[in-house]
Amino acid sequence: MSTPASVMDRFPKLDPDFVRARLGRPETNPRVIIDTDAANEIDDQFAIAWSLLSDGRMGLEGVTAEPFSFAHHRDGLIRSVRILQRGGPANAEEERFMGGLGGWAARLVKRGIPAEDIDFVGTGEGERLSYEEILRVFDRCGVDPSGRVFRGSPRYLASADDPIDSPAARFIVERAVADDRPLYVLAMGAVTNIASALLIEPKIIERIVVVWTSAFPSYSPFCNRPSLNLVQDPPASRLLFDCGVPLVYLPGYHVGAQLKISLPEMERFVRGRGDIGDYLHHLYTNNPLHGMFAITETETKTWVIWDIITVAWLLDAGYVSTFLTTSPVLDDSLHWRHPSGRHPILEAFDLDRDAIFEDFYRTLGRAPRDPRRHS
Repeated sequence: MSTPASVMDRFPKLDPDFVRARLGRPETNPRVIIDTDAANEIDDQFAIAWSLLSDGRMGLEGVTAEPFSFAHHRDGLIRSVRILQRGGPANAEEERFMGGLGGWAARLVKRGIPAEDIDFVGTGEGERLSYEEILRVFDRCGVDPSGRVFRGSPRYLASADDPIDSPAARFIVERAVADDRPLYVLAMGAVTNIASALLIEPKIIERIVVVWTSAFPSYSPFCNRPSLNLVQDPPASRLLFDCGVPLVYLPGYHVGAQLKISLPEMERFVRGRGDIGDYLHHLYTNNPLHGMFAITETETKTWVIWDIITVAWLLDAGYVSTFLTTSPVLDDSLHWRHPSGRHPILEAFDLDRDAIFEDFYRTLGRAPRDPRRHS
């Protein structure tokens, strides 16, 4: 399945050479918007902080809040727990059903936590929490958020022809047309706001470059359902690959997944680096997903800071390795398909994990400390 032709006909047909040029390296101090589900877990906060402290390397014009929810896992998780409670998968069909929920369900059973007790916030609550978390990161970085942080959509698209008018979508449109220079939209969650902006004003595909991290490589045979960023809003995800907007696609599995950080690194290189360093350390040691996913012995485990890959790609050509390919189609089962005649995209296949974190640590060294917090 692809986006309906009735929707696609609204978008300008960009020359492939124009798209390839737009997918080249950004100019000095590029214009940037971050679109983020910042309260979903702890990685978005690292990416926002890195960007806010990188004045002179990028022109961060604003940050927009995305909705998020794990509620699509609820029924499957409950069923998986019940399967395990009666002794495990009884047949191949049940084992296939459990899929990626098996490990999560097993941890809940081991700890005696009913799946029904997991608190799955709705999309509207997720957006509100993300907005508040963005403001918190601005505050900890000592940056005034006035006129730079915007509420997003309270829900996902109901269809490919269902733009949701929000301050976030309007801000993306406004900034896209405000300047002839390309606007880079760093997408760190579902792409509901971005898809809505594209549907509200299709001509902005001539002005923006979307840099999105999610899912498996386009050449992967696997179902993309495990990717939260992609699976939450399939119509928006499809639109991003179908409409022709210049797209830098940064697969989470297993490119961004290399961006793991450990507690000893947090202790040595993050804690004490300004108020934001202390806050990021607090998030790491009080990770809300540890409780949701029933993860124990957390001091021995690493955590993936997925979303900094978008900032890394923008800041340095050596940080993320990419290749030009053609945009895939995301089918009904959330697998990639490859019909002929598709437009170009830029896709990541590797990254330099150590160089990325070293840059992040250096940048944290410039983080301010508010004496009022330490009096």
